[in-house]
Amino acid sequence: MTSAAIDPWAAETPWHPVSRKLVWVRLISFGLGVIPLLVGLGFLWALAPPSVAVGVALALVVTLGFRVVMVIRAVRSWGYAEREQELLVRHGVMVHRLSIVPYGRMQFVDVSAGPLERVFGLATVQLHTAAAASDAVIPGLEPQAATGLRDRLAALGHSRSEGL
Repeated sequence: MTSAAIDPWAAETPWHPVSRKLVWVRLISFGLGVIPLLVGLGFLWALAPPSVAVGVALALVVTLGFRVVMVIRAVRSWGYAEREQELLVRHGVMVHRLSIVPYGRMQFVDVSAGPLERVFGLATVQLHTAAAASDAVIPGLEPQAATGLRDRLAALGHSRSEGL
């Protein structure tokens, strides 16, 4: 549920979600980071008393299950909306975040795709402004949508530039 302070345009703004394939990209990235934990658990299983090893394994399974649920919810929370004067980007499960980037404040727009993103046919759009804290990122877009968004944002930024 989104509060009116975070999303005052909910009814009138057409939000675009990111691709659900981003869930797999994030889960695989997380899984690669868990491999050292599994190796450590293997050593623990061999060296520790069985009750300790089973307890740690159970805690790890519960933690991994929670993380999987949170990744799915986090991907579902991403969205962006193109308005007349600005781009809105929202995301967050526990802490909701709404970034508003005026087109005239954009300096440049990047489209990138890491190895896993390329495997799943996804790209990330990143907007850069003069203030580093106001940079916005939109992950999990189809490459055609990402390049189309980049081109539209660059054109809007150029036509509304404020002489930065």
